[in-house]
Amino acid sequence: MAARSQYEELARQLSAIGAVKRGMGRILPPDCPPASAGVLTLLDRHGEMRMSQLAELLAIDMSVTSRHVAHAAERGWIERKPDPADKRSRLLRLTPSGTEVLNDLAKRSAETLARYLDDWTDTDVGHLTELLARLRSSFGDCRIRAHHDSTTRTPPG
Repeated sequence: MAARSQYEELARQLSAIGAVKRGMGRILPPDCPPASAGVLTLLDRHGEMRMSQLAELLAIDMSVTSRHVAHAAERGWIERKPDPADKRSRLLRLTPSGTEVLNDLAKRSAETLARYLDDWTDTDVGHLTELLARLRSSFGDCRIRAHHDSTTRTPPG
C-alpha cells in the first residue's frame, strides 16, 4: 500500500487535472459546449436511450439533461422519437450529423493531445491511458453503486 503522502499528492494532482479538462474544452467548436459533447459521446457509446438513462449516465438532474438534449437536438445532432414501449417517453438517438460532430471532436482531441504530449514516448502515453482506466475501474461506477446502496438499505422502523 502506498504511503499517505503519496495519496495526498495523488489527490492534489487529480484536483489540478481540471486545468487539462479546461484546455481540452477550449478546442470544442463554439456551438458545442462540453455538456453537448458528453451527450453525443454517451449516445454514441451506449446507443439509443431514454432521457432518464442519459441523466443517470451524466450524473445530473433531469432538467439539466433536458437543456443539454435540447441544445443538441436544435443543432440536428440528436433526434427524439417516441418510445414504442411507452408512447409518453422519448428515445434519444445520435444522427449522422451528430456522428460527424463526434468525429471532428475526436480529431481535434487527438491533435491537441499529440501537440501537448509531443515529448512523451508512446510507452508513456500508453501507461497513462492504462493507469487512468485502472483508476476509473477501481472507483467503479459510483452512480450505479449509490443508486444500488440507496435502494437496498432497510428502511428505519
